[in-house]
Amino acid sequence: MGARQSRASSKDKGPKRMLFTGRRQKFSPWDDVLLSGRDPRSLLKRGMHHVSFSLVTRGMTDIPDFLWGLSEVQKLNLSHNQLRVLPPEVEKLSRIVVLNLCGNRLKSLPREVSLLQCLKVLFVNMNCLTEVPAELSLCRKLEVLSLSHNCLSQLPACFADLSRLRKLNLSNNFFAHIPMCVFSLKELIFLHMGSNRLENIAESIQHLASLQIFIAEGNNIHSFPRSLCLVTSLELLNLNNNDIQTLPSELHLLCRLVRIAWNPMDKGLHISHNPLSKPLPELVEGGLEMLFGYLKDKKHT
Repeated sequence: MGARQSRASSKDKGPKRMLFTGRRQKFSPWDDVLLSGRDPRSLLKRGMHHVSFSLVTRGMTDIPDFLWGLSEVQKLNLSHNQLRVLPPEVEKLSRIVVLNLCGNRLKSLPREVSLLQCLKVLFVNMNCLTEVPAELSLCRKLEVLSLSHNCLSQLPACFADLSRLRKLNLSNNFFAHIPMCVFSLKELIFLHMGSNRLENIAESIQHLASLQIFIAEGNNIHSFPRSLCLVTSLELLNLNNNDIQTLPSELHLLCRLVRIAWNPMDKGLHISHNPLSKPLPELVEGGLEMLFGYLKDKKHT
């Protein structure tokens, strides 16, 4: 009897030891939810405006398959992981309005992104993109697009069809010029081209009649084009850290620039760290009104 109890006791302990192994440590953060029998939809956050889902900073190299079944998701945050691929299954998230893929290792985006017809905001900054699919231009509701800190040198010409785009960030890439398609974006109010390889600003900049913020700091721009002075909606113009020596007499047309700005966040004209010819450096120190006055007087002499 004692022997049978001993054998029974050892059988009872066996399975417990198996469950107590380190296997659980291999489970990914969302496995706890699935193994407990909970519906992944229990992780959704239902706010006033969007149904959102977040898997930020989870160290993911792949996106969990259950995500593609959450068709009601409107705001998805997968930022700061180790994702190398965005699968074509992303097309199943047809209600997506905001998609954040910032801070991953993506080298491309799938063509299926074109099927996200509700998409308004897309962050793919801080990745490894060398190109952007032309199909993205089919997301006609897109209003905000951030592609900064990638390896881009051009955009598809069909991006001109993104007629609702209001904010575009192309900073910290390899652009040698502002892509021509950008000049067709009539609703654009924010354009960031900082830290690229620009040597000039095309005359076509004047077509961006709604532009309020234009940042092109940290390039190698040699001249301040007169056509830029025709963008009279500008409230913040940042041309710091370039190779500009002279300023156009028409600068006073930029009447919404309220000051010479020194703080990066301030509205106004940012023109520091350029080899401005004398007496421009002293006039800049004196403020925008003094600078405008000098340039207007110089035009009439």
